[in-house]
Amino acid sequence: MVIKEATFIKSATTYKACPLPDKHEVAFIGRSNVGKSSLINMLCNNRKLAKTSSTPGKTQTINHFLINKSWYLVDLPGYGYAKVNKQLRNTFANFISDYILNRPNLDCLFILVDSRHEPRKIDLEFITWCGENEIPIAIVMTKTDKLKPAELEHNINVYVETLLQEWEETPPMYYTSAENKNGKEELLEYIGQIVEPENIE
Repeated sequence: MVIKEATFIKSATTYKACPLPDKHEVAFIGRSNVGKSSLINMLCNNRKLAKTSSTPGKTQTINHFLINKSWYLVDLPGYGYAKVNKQLRNTFANFISDYILNRPNLDCLFILVDSRHEPRKIDLEFITWCGENEIPIAIVMTKTDKLKPAELEHNINVYVETLLQEWEETPPMYYTSAENKNGKEELLEYIGQIVEPENIE
């Protein structure tokens, strides 16, 4: 699949304020500063589409983008160590979980994890929560260009072994770099299988 057009539609702080759920939809989420906005911009061939920042927590709303005039890509706030106060962080957690649990047209939630690190508790807890709530997910490892091939292979193996302690089989996993576009075609092909068959009736 090729993304030819990506248009920002709206930002929302509640799932009820999101666009009508009349199109296929995939969403991206991850720990603060995992490279989520950079990955979205790489997939969409637009460096300025999603706001990027060296400061964690830049994304603070549910951001909808209309892709190829036919489906939605959603940029969700990062979870974890964003530099916001605890009350605001709890507010983020509530509206993110409300969106994930109540958005009827959410076809897949892509959970981004930093390939440079072995599995982190906060990521594993979120992945487990999604599994318990039967949310369709895929895992996207980011920043793979920062590692030597042997280091990347080691971290991938550790992640798989860790997930298999609780999962019968791992969710789909993709390995990407916003810098050199590694994994772009594979990830877009998977998204295409999800969103292109036909619009939701």
